[in-house]
Amino acid sequence: MNYLSDKYVEETRFGLWFLRSQIWQHYVLREAINDLRGLFSDTPPADPVLLDAGCGQGKSFPLLRQAFAPARLIGVDADPHSLDQSREEAARQGMAVELIGGDCASLDLPDASIDLLFCHQTFHHLVEQEQALAEFYRVLKPGGYLLFAESTEAYIDTWVIRWLFRHPMHVQKSAAQYLQMIRQQGFEFTEKNVSYPYLWWSRAKDFGLLELLGVCKPKPFGQREETLVNVVARKPFEGTV
Repeated sequence: MNYLSDKYVEETRFGLWFLRSQIWQHYVLREAINDLRGLFSDTPPADPVLLDAGCGQGKSFPLLRQAFAPARLIGVDADPHSLDQSREEAARQGMAVELIGGDCASLDLPDASIDLLFCHQTFHHLVEQEQALAEFYRVLKPGGYLLFAESTEAYIDTWVIRWLFRHPMHVQKSAAQYLQMIRQQGFEFTEKNVSYPYLWWSRAKDFGLLELLGVCKPKPFGQREETLVNVVARKPFEGTV
């Protein structure tokens, strides 16, 4: 069954290969999960039901197990081939993962059924971003957490990324715009729950090479266009909105 639709922009062949690479696993996924783990104001829920929204090929599964020890892990993705890869990855890791084919804008999950929702590098592929965020809010339990890690328009709208990958350019957002959208949906977070990683691979113009060679120094926060934004945002308990 094909779950792809005009709500989701399919990845290129290079992109699908890259999502299997060690670079992706070590420098992208691991960095994001470790960073998100440190952005909680309180201790994350014990034995959570964890949803990986846009699980791709399942390379996040062992990292999520290590960071959050979920009692139940669910993966959602719109690409049937990626779901097959996720299924094989779960088997290699000896993990029980429930896999669902579908769009993030219409999740086949009950209301208030998820403790932690991990959304990593998924949003810039989605056309219906507001609808997907509303679905995330719906399926999270009161007091549940959205773990959101995303590349911004400043990174996506560069020649090398446009050449190698495929994205719906008309919905790309800045870090501030993503945070505003999350807050407007009803999620709560403070500055302590947000980070702006400035990793070498996110500087697509030169991948940080000029800084490595000592030609220039990295621009400090507030003087650069942010290429990444990570946030741990909480769904309020009922009656606290």
